[in-house]
Amino acid sequence: MPRLSQDNQECLQKHSSRPSMWMHSLPPPGAAEHHTSLHQMVKNEGGTTAMHDVKPMGSERMEMRKRQMAASAKPSSPGPGQPRGGSRGSNACCFCWCCCCSCSCFTVRSQEEQRLRPASYELRRADLPTCEESPSPTLEEASAWARSFEQLMLTAAGRNAFREFLRTEFSEENLLFWMACEELKKEANKTIIEEKARIIYEDYISILSPKEVSLDSRVRELIDRNMAEPSPHIFDDAQLQIYTLMHRDSYPRFLSSTLYKDLLRALSERSVEA
Repeated sequence: MPRLSQDNQECLQKHSSRPSMWMHSLPPPGAAEHHTSLHQMVKNEGGTTAMHDVKPMGSERMEMRKRQMAASAKPSSPGPGQPRGGSRGSNACCFCWCCCCSCSCFTVRSQEEQRLRPASYELRRADLPTCEESPSPTLEEASAWARSFEQLMLTAAGRNAFREFLRTEFSEENLLFWMACEELKKEANKTIIEEKARIIYEDYISILSPKEVSLDSRVRELIDRNMAEPSPHIFDDAQLQIYTLMHRDSYPRFLSSTLYKDLLRALSERSVEA
């Protein structure tokens, strides 16, 4: 057997005198018999808690794991006043309390808006000119509407029928503007004139209005200059433009529309029965 050199023998003695590093990781003597009881709170569905002794070494740890699995799989009976069914109980949204609270707030707010919307809509509808009260036209009156646009616009029944047709073409604002200008011309009080002129401007002249009528730039500039001191005839040029537009474009389509033909047919049948 070969002998070690002097240097190798000294090195071997030096390292053998040190305790091995892996020895420090070994548990001290008697540690296997020492078990520490760990108390774990396990929440049941009924809201009660149970204490389990957890032994962290060897097969006892596996036994503890089995006990935990059995306890979690065992159905618990609901206590008094607690809802049955579902492991989450009545607090089904506990995973996101803030979200559920926000959803509830949004639901209440949406219901409040829906409750108030009809009222505000009715107020807005009250500002619009309503259909004029007029007796049912006779066959002679309705037939006269086909002879001239002036005859149609002269009677309240003719304007109501024409307005119904314009509503189908989404151009009802033209007749409403014309009627509002006619009402303005009847006023003599300066304060009322200024107020009505402002309303007409905001409803039919302003480019921000959904009911804006089609006017050229010259007429718009003239109205803008006169709005500082409006008169009952401030919209005369604009009213004439809209009247001409309805006469040239909408009136011929009205005469050939189903609405007008059905009205003539109904009036004719009524006159025959009489």
